[in-house]
Amino acid sequence: MSDHREFAHDDERHHDQERRQEYEQWQARTVRCPEDVPVTTPLSWMAEKHFAHGERLADRRLPAAYRGSAERGDAGDALAQLALGVRIARAVEQYRAETVHEALQLGATWSQIATALDLGTDEARGILRSHADGQLRLYESEDSGGAGLLGMSPEQHRAAMALTALGDDETAGVPAEAVIR
Repeated sequence: MSDHREFAHDDERHHDQERRQEYEQWQARTVRCPEDVPVTTPLSWMAEKHFAHGERLADRRLPAAYRGSAERGDAGDALAQLALGVRIARAVEQYRAETVHEALQLGATWSQIATALDLGTDEARGILRSHADGQLRLYESEDSGGAGLLGMSPEQHRAAMALTALGDDETAGVPAEAVIR
């Protein structure tokens, strides 16, 4: 095996060990409020923990002989499930507008997006408009250091706004293989 491949393999193994260690720390973490969940926590980890707390709570409703008291949910499980639910909703919401934008760029129609969001097409367009306007403000703000490091440039903003002008069943000009059917 070449030195480069050995190094890449060692690097990958080190990354896997770090990820396992992060996961173990996450599993041991007590969650009682949304801020107890680090922003970098994968959604799948949050959902798994949410489900586990819910299972313990559900076990409370079973006959006592079914499970030992140690496996039955308590107030901590209920609080963790509530806090994780808030954090999961925030994580999903955080990427919704970007995903709408990406779906349009990949050939989805406003009708398809509205159906996926369980909204009307005008409401779906409002999500992208609001996001694009906020991203333009961010680009132009002091937070961006005036260098346009964050947000959407005016050109990107215009392109996003052009997508909002598409008809309900019209697709953006994308390659045929990218169009969703």
